[in-house]
Amino acid sequence: MSEPRGALSLDELRHLVEQGEIDTVLLALTDMQGRLQGKRCHAPYFLDQVVPHGAEACSYLLAVDVDMRTVDGYAMSSWERGYGDFALKPDFATLRRVPWHPATALCLADLEWADGSPVVASPRQILRAQVERLRQRGWTGLAGTELEFVVFRDTYEEAWQKAYRDLVPANLYNVDYSLLGTGRIEPLLRRVRNEMAGAGLRPESAKGECFPGQHEIAFRYAELLGTADDHVVYKAGAKEIAAQEGMALTFMAKFDERAGNSCHVHLSLRDTDGRPVFGLGDDGRPDGAFAGFMAGLLATLPELTLLLAPNINSYKRFAEGSFAPTAVAWGNDNRTCALRVVGHGDSLRVENRVPGGDVNPYLALAALVAGGLHGIEEGIELEPEFVGNAYADPDLARIPSTMREAAGLFENSEVARIAFGDEVVDHYVNMAGVELTAFESTVTDWERFRGFERL
Repeated sequence: MSEPRGALSLDELRHLVEQGEIDTVLLALTDMQGRLQGKRCHAPYFLDQVVPHGAEACSYLLAVDVDMRTVDGYAMSSWERGYGDFALKPDFATLRRVPWHPATALCLADLEWADGSPVVASPRQILRAQVERLRQRGWTGLAGTELEFVVFRDTYEEAWQKAYRDLVPANLYNVDYSLLGTGRIEPLLRRVRNEMAGAGLRPESAKGECFPGQHEIAFRYAELLGTADDHVVYKAGAKEIAAQEGMALTFMAKFDERAGNSCHVHLSLRDTDGRPVFGLGDDGRPDGAFAGFMAGLLATLPELTLLLAPNINSYKRFAEGSFAPTAVAWGNDNRTCALRVVGHGDSLRVENRVPGGDVNPYLALAALVAGGLHGIEEGIELEPEFVGNAYADPDLARIPSTMREAAGLFENSEVARIAFGDEVVDHYVNMAGVELTAFESTVTDWERFRGFERL
């Protein structure tokens, strides 16, 4: 692959700073929710101090809820531990321009404790550990994530003030594959495509989707860590570009009772010579390592679903006939199954259809690698391909339908504890518990409309 034009070396960054073309460098980590958190550094300070020494941030960034409130139950950070700092170690391979902000670059960071040991529960470190497991086998993972989003003509501030009611979608009807539909908001879509290219991503295409105002922009696959990095940059950037255009967009898994936002994840493996690891037998079924990998994905899907569907809202997406899966099954080009085998030759891959647009890509890709390797290591046999409508087969195992169910399976998963370690499992089980407690103590609009007068 050619070097993306948005990528920067340290020498190039120094030159651009000297020339006055870059004056700000964003130093960012990815939190549990897959959001970018960090600091806006004056560029000379970044070069003089952050490059040689790193930076610090409060460890509560991996121990808060979505509203950034401190919560109990995390071993790494608490009032009892004094909410100290962890170190941000810049990964200079991620240096890139940020075209939607003037004179700005961005660098992602890994997290370390003061003694230099990794913060193992940080999403980027969780994926790094699984990438290393592949490397030990002489394999490299390649992945692409397909993020859907819904665009509204309201600003983010207007949407907040309206309590997210009566928002105006950018398209008023189903524009799936409609060039007329995408043409209605092409100024926004064009900016996102081109400015993501300027940030080092490789855009492929934009298309309309089923939900009013729903669209998808696809990007070319990359190695696992690079795909996850690009994913979080894209999500943050797309929101910022939409805000600059006076609009808002959401990656929520399920905005209302209609179709949700998916994030189908495509994954394949290559050996040290760049040759595909996945292959088909004479019968057209996955063979060898591909069969074992697929079998492991199926066997572990329920217990690792929490890493694929990390929010309460994620589970509202799993509805029959919605193109979001409900059954644990695999099929060749079958969109009713959780796992879909697609492509041929070098492009042969598995598509996992469970994640929604709210997914943390580091956690999802780590889960897929852990599940697939479990199947290979344990010699699990791949079940027959499912043919037909997987929604309608009562004999198939089901994807967890609630966050509570998924969290319980994850907590008790031997596979998860072996692959990720107890610290990681306990950390994300606590995250689920925090969200469940918050949700279950909240009185919703649905309850008021149902009960205010009639009950």
